[in-house]
Amino acid sequence: MSVAVGKLKVMAPEPRAKLLERGIRNSDQLLEAARTPDGRKVLAEQTGIAPEAILELANRADLARIRGVGQVYADLLEQSGVDTVKELAVRVPANLHAKLLEVNAEKKLAGRAPTLPEVKKWVTQAKRLRKLLEY
Repeated sequence: MSVAVGKLKVMAPEPRAKLLERGIRNSDQLLEAARTPDGRKVLAEQTGIAPEAILELANRADLARIRGVGQVYADLLEQSGVDTVKELAVRVPANLHAKLLEVNAEKKLAGRAPTLPEVKKWVTQAKRLRKLLEY
């Protein structure tokens, strides 16, 4: 499921505009352009966006492929130590769920924390997704 690049993560208007100028309007296009380290380097050079920020956005675009993980839950996952599909795939759902509840109680990122069945589905999806990003 493709997501508008501006909805992946809160970002300043200038970086978003630079991505749009390069024809990158959604998460699928960002994943294609930033799939490899060389692709991220080229995109960083073309846009003036820091390579680390490009990788972070690419990771968010990859997480957007998980049904049910939008910007808010991606923020919550990131704050809980999971910022890639690769990391999500190896998590124990019950442990991750407990961590998500703890982080959300502390930081109040989501109005409603995900349920254990939702987290189980995310982990299952992450295991089944084709790996797109190269590190």
